[in-house]
Amino acid sequence: MENFWDVLNTSLLVTQFIAALVGCLYFKRIKNSYWKWFTVYLVLLFISEIVFTFFSDIPMDVNYRYNLFIGLPLEFIFLYWLYGQKSLKNKKLFLVCSALIVVTTLITFSIKNLKDASSLVLNVGSLLLTILIVFEYFKQIRNDDILRFKENKMFYINVGVILFYVGSLPFHVFQKYLYPEYPTLVEYYYVYFLISNCIMYLLFTASFIWGKEQS
Repeated sequence: MENFWDVLNTSLLVTQFIAALVGCLYFKRIKNSYWKWFTVYLVLLFISEIVFTFFSDIPMDVNYRYNLFIGLPLEFIFLYWLYGQKSLKNKKLFLVCSALIVVTTLITFSIKNLKDASSLVLNVGSLLLTILIVFEYFKQIRNDDILRFKENKMFYINVGVILFYVGSLPFHVFQKYLYPEYPTLVEYYYVYFLISNCIMYLLFTASFIWGKEQS
């Protein structure tokens, strides 16, 4: 199973690279729209993954602290901005979600176990993102543009985010409690976590290729 995980982790890096590369290739076309920040977001994610994957001399607690206090909050805040302020045109929703994830991150200063602290931020962040996904879903099905979903950038992004963030939320919430009794179940869910992450980045790539800037 661990060998399979290694293959999937390598595949994840490849799909992240492809998404960042395609975003850069399409940058000239989107440089005058807010979608240019999606490219920047993907490039920064890929760089951080490369650094913490191949620089083995970086202590594990540094990795956890980076993800806890910088990586995860900024990742969620960007997605809240993309969903709330840009797609849903609701700045207040974006600000509320961002404030909640910042407060959650500050609360983790009182948690000694870095894994538990990271899990809290990830769970709260994913839950807030799920709410935005529901709003985005209803927006898409109520709009005639759903008939032209292939041209809708948010369609690809929404499907990818649903598969990864929503689909893997139970894994993050319950793995600590399930693993002692059902380790095999948790291991297979980790496989889903990695595969859905790969699919999400492939869908991000598709959003550049087939999506239109006005969507």
